[in-house]
Amino acid sequence: MSNTKNTSQSPSSQEDQDSQESHATDERSTADERRPTPMEVLRGARAQLAELTGLAPESVTSFEQTEDGWTLEMEVLELARVPDTMSLMASYLVELDQQGLITGYRRVQRYERGRSDARRPGGR
Repeated sequence: MSNTKNTSQSPSSQEDQDSQESHATDERSTADERRPTPMEVLRGARAQLAELTGLAPESVTSFEQTEDGWTLEMEVLELARVPDTMSLMASYLVELDQQGLITGYRRVQRYERGRSDARRPGGR
């Protein structure tokens, strides 16, 4: 009984097979490097900002995908006071890369929780 393999493939059929294997490898590596979903970005950004600042974000007030990644604005409680309406809040602008990792952040506004937004339409 002979245990031989038929190796009479033409060079072009071997190239086709190699090309198919290479394409399958490319698809796997692309799947591994996929961009996170918007919800994954939001959750990750909240956790990262909390770890960096020691402040827990209470809400996300803006969220935008950019050419370089993502930009978010988050509100955090900076100083708790009694009554709660006197607590100090802050808005942070957070920039993330395409994978959802923070590349930078800065506080853009600080205000008392009970105050309305001073930037009203019409400049009044």
